[in-house]
This record gives sequence, C-alpha cells and structure tokens, in this order.
Amino acid sequence: MEKVSNILSLVVKILAVLVLLITAAFSMATAYIMFAPDDYPKPFYLQYLYPTVEGVLPVEGGAVTTGGEATEEAHSEPVLAQPGEGIMINTGTKIINLTDPSGRKYIRVAVVLEFNPPAVETTDEKESGGHGGEEAAADPVTAFTTEITAKLPVIDDNIITLLSSKSFEELYTAEGKEHLRNEIRDRINMALPGYTVISVYFTEFVVE
Repeated sequence: MEKVSNILSLVVKILAVLVLLITAAFSMATAYIMFAPDDYPKPFYLQYLYPTVEGVLPVEGGAVTTGGEATEEAHSEPVLAQPGEGIMINTGTKIINLTDPSGRKYIRVAVVLEFNPPAVETTDEKESGGHGGEEAAADPVTAFTTEITAKLPVIDDNIITLLSSKSFEELYTAEGKEHLRNEIRDRINMALPGYTVISVYFTEFVVE
C-alpha cells in the first residue's frame, strides 16, 4: 500500500511539473506572437480590424474621403460658447408661492438665461445669398434675441411651473440654488429644441 501511495504521489508531482511546463511554454509562445516584430518567424500573425464606414476613410483636418474626394463630416457636435460669451436674455422678476402647507412661503427671483449664440455665416455664404442674404445676416444677435423674446411665454411657464413645485427647504441652501440652475437649464433646453442654454444666472433671489 505504501508503494502504491509513493507511486501515486510521484505521478501527481510529474503531472504538476508537466502542467507548469506546458503553461509556461504557452505563455511564452503567446507573448512572442503578440509582442515580437512581425518580420520575425511566427506560426501565425495577428490581424487587427478597425470599424470603418464603407467607402469612407478618415483624413487629416476632421474631413472624410469617399472615392478620393474629401468632404466635411456630415455630423459634427455644435461648439458651445464659454459662460459669459453667450447671448443674455432677461426673463424678468417672478414672485411665486412655494409648496408649503401654510401657503405663506414664496420666492422672488429674477432669472437671466445665457443662450449659445447662433452660428455666423462665412463670407462666401453671405456672398452666395445675394443682397437678401446680407440683410438677414447683418445682425444675427438681434435676430436671435427677437426669436427668443417671442418664446418668453414658454420660458416663463416652465420656470414658474418648476419653482412652484419647490419647497423652502429645497431652495434656501447654496446647493439648492445650484441644483435649481441646472434644472432650469435642462428644462428650457428640452422645451426649446434648436436653442441651447449654457448658463443660468440669478440677479435676485429671495426666499421667505
């Protein structure tokens, strides 16, 4: 019995050594195939496939080429202005009752929205538009302000609805005011597709 145990123990040790040797050899072979230069002899070579749009190859400058002709990318993210560089729209002062059982809590707030300015046409685009195109693009800021002013009822409704759902405890802290800024920005952006609010400013904020 003791001899059988010794033989089994020896067999197990031999198998363990073989497994270690095979594992080490496999690891070394894998590392050689992956990291050795491709001009070295290998049993096989790795090939890397990258996702591409059929017939479209990237080129420098953010453009793409199709059949040898370079074109601008069809979809590009809009460039947002930095806070302070946009168009300011004053929505006026609002006095709104808060959600309070006594009905005596209210907020007096003046909200200024900063919108991302409209894209300005290039000189070539203005020239191609003729005299009428020059007049339309003469003062894009004024035209943009007029558009937003016409939408003030929608903006006021969203701000009033949001504020009337708030309680005194939600608004009187600095964290509450910052959270309210973000909520107003997101709500107006959803209500006015095609326009982007980049910042919200409170020029008056009294909660009583």
